[in-house]
Amino acid sequence: MRVALFVTCLVDGLFPDVGKATVALLERLGHEVVFPERQTCCGQMHINTGYPEQAAPLVANHAAAFADAEVVVTPSGSCAGSIRHQHAAVAREHAPGVEAAARAVAAKTYELSEFLVDVLGVEDVGARFPHRVTYHPTCHSLRVLGVGDRPLRLLRAVRGIDLVELPNQEVCCGFGGTFALKNADTSTAMLGDKMAAVTATGARVLTAGDASCLMHIGGGLTRLRSGVRTVHLAEILAAT
Repeated sequence: MRVALFVTCLVDGLFPDVGKATVALLERLGHEVVFPERQTCCGQMHINTGYPEQAAPLVANHAAAFADAEVVVTPSGSCAGSIRHQHAAVAREHAPGVEAAARAVAAKTYELSEFLVDVLGVEDVGARFPHRVTYHPTCHSLRVLGVGDRPLRLLRAVRGIDLVELPNQEVCCGFGGTFALKNADTSTAMLGDKMAAVTATGARVLTAGDASCLMHIGGGLTRLRSGVRTVHLAEILAAT
């Protein structure tokens, strides 16, 4: 299969190893990965902050960038959620001529774990990661996309992993994009609760399907000198 990678702003700018791991994983499974160079921000931040009109050009560009793709995969539950559940609505209101194209791209866009489990029918991707790991289900992947236990099914098949359950795992970490900036005190309190849950597991690695949440939690864990590192799901699944 020819897979178009939507790498996302955060991965492209701050966590390129996540993008590289996604490519390595998909190629190891026998698929060709292409990178449409026209891609930019999907506009999620603008939409969620209340600026859908400003997001419309980004939605239009995204629809054009991936129009010819057979399938689109992204290592981000939040960006996949925005593309699938927000783009067509933004286009309908602010760029009507783009709505059909946005719907077409949304229909073939998958978060990484969804693509592996639902489209490829794979749970054991041949990974090996001999570490004690706990998994945080990010809000958008859990509540918008409904990825359910797909990431956990993939993690359970990883050789050597000691996967431990995260207490109160469905509670938000407090990032929420600009929420962490506009409501810093509340965000910090939520982060404190999440970090306490992570450290209680005794895990040395926290994983998730969104680099944004891992950035938020990882920053806090580093400041605590907890010894817990954050590793994106794609990086674990790409490890051999």
